[in-house]
Amino acid sequence: MLAERILTILSVTPALQCSACRYAPFYAQKSLASQAFPADVRSAYAPNPSRRIYSTSTSSQPLPTKASDSIFSYRIGASFSGKGRRFDPKEDVYAFDHSRAPTSEKDIYTGRPKSGQDAFFVSNAGNSNGVAFGVADGVGGWSDSGIDSAYFSHGMCKWMAKIASKEQTSEKDLTPQNLLQDAYNSLVEDGKISGGGSTACIAVGNPDGNLRVSNLGDSGYILLRLNAVHHFSNPQTHAFNTPYQLSLVPPKILALTHLFGGAHLSDSPTDSDTTTHSVRHGDVLIFATDGVWDNLSQVELLKIVSRTMTESQAWILAEEKNGISVSDSLATLTNKNEDKNGHGDKKGVLQLQTKLATNIVSEAKSASLDRRRDGPFAREVQKHYPGENYRGGKVDDICVVVAVVVEERGGVRVKERAKL
Repeated sequence: MLAERILTILSVTPALQCSACRYAPFYAQKSLASQAFPADVRSAYAPNPSRRIYSTSTSSQPLPTKASDSIFSYRIGASFSGKGRRFDPKEDVYAFDHSRAPTSEKDIYTGRPKSGQDAFFVSNAGNSNGVAFGVADGVGGWSDSGIDSAYFSHGMCKWMAKIASKEQTSEKDLTPQNLLQDAYNSLVEDGKISGGGSTACIAVGNPDGNLRVSNLGDSGYILLRLNAVHHFSNPQTHAFNTPYQLSLVPPKILALTHLFGGAHLSDSPTDSDTTTHSVRHGDVLIFATDGVWDNLSQVELLKIVSRTMTESQAWILAEEKNGISVSDSLATLTNKNEDKNGHGDKKGVLQLQTKLATNIVSEAKSASLDRRRDGPFAREVQKHYPGENYRGGKVDDICVVVAVVVEERGGVRVKERAKL
């Protein structure tokens, strides 16, 4: 089988088993110079025992100069499943139409779907052909203060989508860090949310192939290129299950902390890790919450993507021995079908990016409910807290946003090949 043949030549080093965001509805709208993934990988311990990080020693290796007439588009799909809910891949899915600019708030804010405290957004980047997208994860610890952080994460995504769609990129450079700051300011000034906190992992992709990402907290993303891990993010945590977060602390809680001591975490968008990447034709970007990262290792995730890409014939075996290339049908596979109420594809036929998203959510959901399948979270707890006797997956809200990069030069689709 083609997928099995390609999986046998995976070029993967030990994987980052990070936890992404924390608790994602969707709000629809539209870094570091590219780094190689070396074979020599050193491990580094993260303070949060739910995460084990394998970081790479990297060197700057600039990509070949792209043709001046190259135009990159980001074909985006998303899927989600709230904790305690049954996953329905036909309904719990969103397909973004990259070819159509939004015309009303209804296009950019569709309400709170069945995704719990997780949230996501996709938006056109102002009047450009760029796109902004990402995930936010409401921090569950706020429930101890009687606050549901779902409203905070959902509100952040609503504002990020609205701001990105109105941004005039010819006048102001739209960056993910600025987008985080502006959305937070708008959320606070709006006054409809009394408190809460959220992590965030967001990106702005430009038509010239420049992609910028800001990651605040234990949100996460991976860049996959031709069946290999090309780049991954590291989580930011203050302590175990205590991610960096944007937060809004109610006056009453502030007063109590002044009287009795203690503090609430409130990090800034400037604390986020910001990276820059030069994307290529056929790249797959995955932004996800910790419902994915705590239950699936990076290697498992790559296998899901590889199997989906090869079975769809988006990645194919090249003529050279052990070579893999992007097929000529990639643009067709990622084109928008007529959707169902803006949330899914015609007659249940998913485009490639939404198929990738639903496959990842489905596997993460299954792993989270399997008490005999130890995921990354369970393995870290067992290693550092053996007395806990923690086994199986970690039940949580799950959200995935997938972007497949398509490049055209002078209207001609690009074909790329790589030897692995």
